[in-house]
Amino acid sequence: MQQGTLMRKVKSKSWKKQRYFKLQDDCMTIWYQSKRTGKTESAFSISDVETVREGHQSEVLQSLAEEFPPERCFTIVFYGRRGNLDLIAGTEEEAQCWVQGLRQLIEVATSMDQRERIDQWIRDWFQKADKNKDGRMNFKEVQRLLKMMNVDMNEDHALRLFQAADKSESGTLEGEEFVLFYKALTEREEVQSLFREFSEDGKKLTLLELVDFLRQEQLEEEGTEELAMELIDKYEPSETARARHALSADGFLMYLCSPEGSIFNPQHRALWQDMTQPLCHYFISSSHNTYLIEDQIRGQSSIEGYIRALKRGCRCLEVDCWDGPNGEPIVYHGHTFTSKIPFREVVSTLGKYAFQASDFPVILSLENHCSMEQQEVLAQQLKDILGEQLLTATTDGRVPTQLPSPEELKHKILLKGKKIGRLEDTLDGPGDEAPDVSDDDNGAEAEEERRRMKKDRESLAQALSDCVVYCKNVSFRGFQEARNHSRPSEISSLSEAKARKLIRDAGNEFVRHNTWQLTRIYPSGMRTDSSNYSPQEMWNAGCQIVALNFQTAGMEMDLCDGLFSQNGHCGYVLKPAFMRDEGTLFNPSDPSTWQGPGPVTLTIQVISGQQLPKVANSKDGAIIDPLVRVEIHGVPADQAHQETKYIENNGEPVVRGPAVPVPALSPTSACSPLPGFNPHWDETLQFQLHVPQLALVRFVVEDYDKTSRNDFVGQFTLAFANIKPGYRHIHLLSKDGTGIPPSSLFVHIRITEPPGPEQD
Repeated sequence: MQQGTLMRKVKSKSWKKQRYFKLQDDCMTIWYQSKRTGKTESAFSISDVETVREGHQSEVLQSLAEEFPPERCFTIVFYGRRGNLDLIAGTEEEAQCWVQGLRQLIEVATSMDQRERIDQWIRDWFQKADKNKDGRMNFKEVQRLLKMMNVDMNEDHALRLFQAADKSESGTLEGEEFVLFYKALTEREEVQSLFREFSEDGKKLTLLELVDFLRQEQLEEEGTEELAMELIDKYEPSETARARHALSADGFLMYLCSPEGSIFNPQHRALWQDMTQPLCHYFISSSHNTYLIEDQIRGQSSIEGYIRALKRGCRCLEVDCWDGPNGEPIVYHGHTFTSKIPFREVVSTLGKYAFQASDFPVILSLENHCSMEQQEVLAQQLKDILGEQLLTATTDGRVPTQLPSPEELKHKILLKGKKIGRLEDTLDGPGDEAPDVSDDDNGAEAEEERRRMKKDRESLAQALSDCVVYCKNVSFRGFQEARNHSRPSEISSLSEAKARKLIRDAGNEFVRHNTWQLTRIYPSGMRTDSSNYSPQEMWNAGCQIVALNFQTAGMEMDLCDGLFSQNGHCGYVLKPAFMRDEGTLFNPSDPSTWQGPGPVTLTIQVISGQQLPKVANSKDGAIIDPLVRVEIHGVPADQAHQETKYIENNGEPVVRGPAVPVPALSPTSACSPLPGFNPHWDETLQFQLHVPQLALVRFVVEDYDKTSRNDFVGQFTLAFANIKPGYRHIHLLSKDGTGIPPSSLFVHIRITEPPGPEQD
């Protein structure tokens, strides 16, 4: 790999070009260049790679199966929405060398601790700036690199640090010397001052001093001494300090930057909720037009859309089926120019990837536009390919009085679609008989049921109907009508506009309906660009299957990722107790229906930012003017946002609009030594949350622009229920929802509960 290999890069059946691939000396960067021009085309870091697939495991390589054997083919899959890299090696041995080598390097990259990641990140930058590849950089090159990294600083100060790091006194910095220089450059004064506040000698925190910090500031209440010991063992770099049960300033910073020092409660990252309640008691991660990876008119249909959604923990996928050639059904966005994929491939992909990220059930939402003949093929392919995974009968063989739980349906795939007759008819025997007219039914209703069954029989294959058990599609005819029939195994799909109207006109009825039956919401057909609506207003009404275009990044997908990043990323999040009670009075739009002693106060001191990236496609010398916006997404009364000042690249905070008059929690510097890159805001924002159980908090960093819209820098979103109080780091994500280490915000969080009756 380090010697370099000539391979074919493939984009389509006709686009196959020779490229020279080489692993750099740092064993973390791969670059490739054109064989014809010798020009370096691109480079990527191993930390950008999610996995390597062997053989014909992409649509492009499958289309070349007859030309190239699978042993020579492999696919490099990147995190986020970046396209895959399909490669064909000259020999089977070369392919194996790269596949195994890349897998080992990915393992190394994912097992790095915080310190190693930061060192590697610095080395990656060094590689980018070392133009002549001699492994050294003079002061001018270092200055140029700092500009690339978004650092604008005083030249004299930079030169002093450069000379201190140049241990060999050669007038240049080698890789490890540059790491030293960079660390001196980014010294965290605000963390040092916090460390000194709790350290008697200013050099270390004793075990008891660390326990005091964890109790007083981080509000860690249970097993604090054990936690302190664990943190020292895990994050203290010095063996001597570890032996003495002490934490140095370096170890303290390592802890604050670690998962335990994150704003996200690490216990909530794992599966922490009760998974034995009926399906309708959970919010379910759901995708719309899953097969599309672009827009709805000319976009590409791809099995990659299903793989990406399933790997993100998505549990409800959509498939649009149409008659295809040679009796094989196809999947695409009908009556548009989107490309087509065989239904068989979608089902095979589902079978392979359904339970890699989560053990809990997957719902396949079938939009069936096929003829009777090809519907038979759909049913056959579902059964043949999925086998035992496909649920074809109720869990206990009885008519359900409520939906089964995610726990009961583990490793099962449920088909959502039309069904002939009622579920009870199928359980009693073949659905040939017309429904009985019981005491509860009146003749007109029974007649309507008969008419519907006859119509369904004419357009729906029995074999496909039999595959639908707990998710029978029915038209929504009002809450009263649904209640009269009371069939938990039925589900209605509503457009975003229809759902909004129901929330506005009958908010409480909608919440009650969703305590016993599933509801699916989908984007308006006018969203041809695959844009999204805000899922929050639908979650506020208890809607479980809120389908979004996963291929489109933005605030709406940030909220979706934020809600489902908890509970083991399993795609199911338990609704609050008041949304699971059939007699609930809760109405998201009516504050008089909310129970509880009063609003919770969320106080956020935005202290500083670390290693903020430059805005994509910005000019070489441009330095960002960062600001932080905190947004609350929840019931209408809780919707709010506040911003800090922006920091100009001269380091002075610039006020825009009135600041919130809340005292700072600790005295730290009011201007930034490294504006843009390591800015200091020291501003306090405060919010009142009336229904915190439904609230999501989104932190956004933007580059202020006085003449046009601010540019996005990074964001992080999480449910209020997952926030840890105290001094915390927020590890920022890109527009795609992938990490941009080591970019972060440093904040202090305080949550004040309203006084209970006994405190009044």
